Amino acid sequence: MKVYCISDLHLSLTCNKPMNIFGPVWEGYWEKIVEDWQKKVTDDDIVLIAGDISWAMKLEDAICDIKEINKLPGKKIFIRGNHDYWWNSLTAIRSSFPEGCFAIQNDSLKIGKYVFCGTRGWAVPEKEPYSDEDKKMLNRECIRLELSLQSAKSKLQNGDKLVCMIHYPPFNSRLEASPFTELMEKYGVDKCVYGHLHGENSRGVNFLEKNNIAYFLTSCDKVKNQLVLIHDEEERK
Repeated sequence: MKVYCISDLHLSLTCNKPMNIFGPVWEGYWEKIVEDWQKKVTDDDIVLIAGDISWAMKLEDAICDIKEINKLPGKKIFIRGNHDYWWNSLTAIRSSFPEGCFAIQNDSLKIGKYVFCGTRGWAVPEKEPYSDEDKKMLNRECIRLELSLQSAKSKLQNGDKLVCMIHYPPFNSRLEASPFTELMEKYGVDKCVYGHLHGENSRGVNFLEKNNIAYFLTSCDKVKNQLVLIHDEEERK
């Protein structure tokens, strides 16, 4: 079993939101992702999608995009991004998702020797003091992250890997510690997958290892529209 990740697919089967207005890297990007996905992933593998899945405004429209993703091999695990306006009722989402697609929100999911958890997050400010709005949003998302981490902790067994998904980067542009990274360190996260950043000039690095956590930036345009391998079960044997 292998675990791959990607984020910020911004699919738009039911609405006219072409991504190529943001530059040539977005020309035919979904077709490139599909080609790479089909080369790499088997039905036994897992693909993490860290938010900004669909431009749809309603769940029934987003499901068209989810079904398109589900045509591809592997189990898919999703968290909400800041543009996933269709993501409201978790009960409705889970009942609408096709078999093999899973949504995480304030909880966790165990598959084999992996436990997955996460939340949307919030943009970590560049400096203190934080604004009242930032304090409010950071506190809310930290509560959600800790709920998810607590759920994951209850499922962990010896030898399991704990993988945290968060849509926003869990640190600022200087890669400094934040309430998010502190929580992940507290609960012993092994790997963190995040997205949100776009463009050549956006802050962030594609890989960072800090305080025993490996961080992977997976916005599709930042990873050349290719899935990122974060774990290979065969390598553990």
